[in-house]
Amino acid sequence: MADAQDRKLGEEEEEEEELDETSYKSIKDAVLFAIDVSPTMLESPPASDDRKADRDSPTAAALKCAYQLMQQRIISNPTDMMGILLFGTERTDLKDGDSTFQNCYLLSDLDVPSAQDVKRLRDLVEDEEEAQKLLKPNEDGASIATVLFCANQIFTTKAPNFSSRRLFLVTDNDYPVKVKQGKDAAVTRARDLYDLGCTIDLFPISRHDHSFDRTRFYDDLVYPTSPSDPDAPVAISSTTKVAKSGEGISLLRQLLSSINSKAAARRALFSLPLELGPGLKISVKGYLLLKRQEHAKSCYVWVGGEKTQIVQQSTSHMADDTARVVEKTELRKAYKFGGDAITFTPDEITQIRQCFGDPVIRIIGFKPISCVPIWANTNKATFIYPSEADFIGSTRVFSALQQKLVKSKMMGLVWFIARRNAAPTLCALLPSEERTDEDGEQMMPPGLWLVPLPYADDIRQFPEQPESPLRTTDALTDKMRIIMEQLQLPGGVYDPSKYPNPDLQWFYRILQAMALDEDIPTQPVDRTVPRYKQIDKRCGEYIEDYGRTFEETFTELSRNSLAVRGKSAAKRRTAEPEDGDKPAKKVKAEPKVKTEISGDGLTDQQMALLNDQGQITKTTVAVLKAYLGARGQNATGKKAELVEMVQQYLESKGL
Repeated sequence: MADAQDRKLGEEEEEEEELDETSYKSIKDAVLFAIDVSPTMLESPPASDDRKADRDSPTAAALKCAYQLMQQRIISNPTDMMGILLFGTERTDLKDGDSTFQNCYLLSDLDVPSAQDVKRLRDLVEDEEEAQKLLKPNEDGASIATVLFCANQIFTTKAPNFSSRRLFLVTDNDYPVKVKQGKDAAVTRARDLYDLGCTIDLFPISRHDHSFDRTRFYDDLVYPTSPSDPDAPVAISSTTKVAKSGEGISLLRQLLSSINSKAAARRALFSLPLELGPGLKISVKGYLLLKRQEHAKSCYVWVGGEKTQIVQQSTSHMADDTARVVEKTELRKAYKFGGDAITFTPDEITQIRQCFGDPVIRIIGFKPISCVPIWANTNKATFIYPSEADFIGSTRVFSALQQKLVKSKMMGLVWFIARRNAAPTLCALLPSEERTDEDGEQMMPPGLWLVPLPYADDIRQFPEQPESPLRTTDALTDKMRIIMEQLQLPGGVYDPSKYPNPDLQWFYRILQAMALDEDIPTQPVDRTVPRYKQIDKRCGEYIEDYGRTFEETFTELSRNSLAVRGKSAAKRRTAEPEDGDKPAKKVKAEPKVKTEISGDGLTDQQMALLNDQGQITKTTVAVLKAYLGARGQNATGKKAELVEMVQQYLESKGL
């Protein structure tokens, strides 16, 4: 029974993986960088003592971001296209000798990036002399209408059938026209781009003597739209945050915060009718928001010859006795029953699999949410969101259902068939409310979750419990509470986006080095490794005290309890030497440092003492900023970020 169940789950997972690959590969993305090469964009920023201050000109920084984005896309999205268009240059060249669009230079054609393209862009970023020859600005600049028309032609000829096309516009000129007719022409060209389904993402740059003002020109030209799926529940982060001032380079770096990581695109997994009752249907789409990311192998490569080549795969079936090639029409699927093999034709297999009906999400009843325990989730949950594609008014009905389930604390019991040939599943339709971050931006939209419920065969019995289970005491609970308070993350919230998978990062880093002929790295970067030094400073003494108290209280009881399970009690290492019954040393509580004084008046030793006592999180933002500023550190960010920067500074000083 267990083997049959495992085979069934394995077949379903294979079918689901095939669907994921098909749905993701059918949607491609084309990104065109349009970078301004005006004299002000080529100026280096003012000198600063801040180590994190920008040293590159806005144009050079944008080219570096494009280089890093190309590295990311060539690994995470190998079928996507990317190009780089420079405007305002003295030279005019759109490849193949085309000089139609004056003062526009196509540095990298819109195409799937190759290793040679990445190398050429890397050489340009690292070679200042070559960059100066190429990045010669024109005195009059380039017309923004010409730039948009040029981008239109590039998208039309290179990516005509792509569902997602985006233009990244990097400039510091907030009014790039001289007469009103020029603005009207630019707005017309922008509308032509939007009519083609293209999205314009503006990355404005502010200068030290002039702040970028979107309201002068670009608010009439650029407006946010969904980059890939108009019904997607959460838009891609690069377009959700709109720069109000000159935050262009910062937004680009946010876009590149997870270089070489496998980005999971939020695209529709399926589009199905949601049947609320006989004759009442609405249209919904399903999204797999949480999915395990693994090494993606898109092809096989043959390295036995002089040149590396991609392997073209082909499969053929041969008979064991005659070695004859068996055609696909001769194959039959067989199932053993009673010692005999019963064969079915492909049409008969299809009829058997489709005997439960067409794909649908059908509500068959409602239950309180408390009826579903947390352990009842046996597979990946699917987030569903309304769509107006098949039934007009689906959004209103879906919203009313979601709000009613939230208000009544109820869930729906549904009959779910994801696609044709898929086995039906009973799922819980759980409502979820909207979640926002500290800035008020939406992190998770309101919607419904499809949670697969287990069948009777999936539920296993709990192991036999001991007659006298081991229970803690109030004194140990109080000691552990102190330890947990000292181990709180910044802000008290675990953010998985700050901890990328080190195995995936290392895999893609090796791939990148091999493709670009770089030195193979020897040491991976693992941000999941705990900061043992900080942990020891914060609560090392508390942990040792807890261990001594635990052994004194539960040594005998733990042995008896573990004996029921057939295991011997593990010997815990104590902090005191085992040369006698030496009493526990009392740790003298050091006086707490008052934090009402200014941050620049705190010494490193006083701040380290605050950190060791766990009082650093209670320090005011003003004190933290003053402390960091007095030591030439970056003093911008939220309180959790400031605390982390102070701890990193103390760790670098060995305190």
